[in-house]
Amino acid sequence: MTCAELLAAARTALAGIPQEGLGEERSSRWRGERIVRAGSAWHVGVLLITDDAVLATGEVLRAADPGRRGYTAESARARAQRRQLALRGGFAEGEVVHVGWSVIDVDAVDAGGESGPLSMRDGVPSVRWSKADAHVPLAGYLRERIELLRSGPGI
Repeated sequence: MTCAELLAAARTALAGIPQEGLGEERSSRWRGERIVRAGSAWHVGVLLITDDAVLATGEVLRAADPGRRGYTAESARARAQRRQLALRGGFAEGEVVHVGWSVIDVDAVDAGGESGPLSMRDGVPSVRWSKADAHVPLAGYLRERIELLRSGPGI
């Protein structure tokens, strides 16, 4: 099967599973900085699958009000501020938001190339699921991840 065919089959298998929000950073003089809704997708490991595209994951946030807290690390403060930007941009409190994603060129992969974490390895569509450059066949990866999504919340 081609990469495009595997992803089409995955979309069918994902029907009924809730999607998560896609966000884009915006800045304006009037509204300030915020993260606004740019669509939704199924979060399948290192992939975000929409109805008509496939994206590589980036940053994952949960929209939230940072409240008044003391932070032991500057990185924790920055992350809380990013969560607040999603809330300010219109995401509901607690909603998962994906930011910094990038579009994957599935046609390039099917032509034998590579795009994002997807590539063709010895004629087999594959996915790089770790920074250690570990590639696995896309068919098995999608099957396993979708099974985990179907098995229940929190996985």
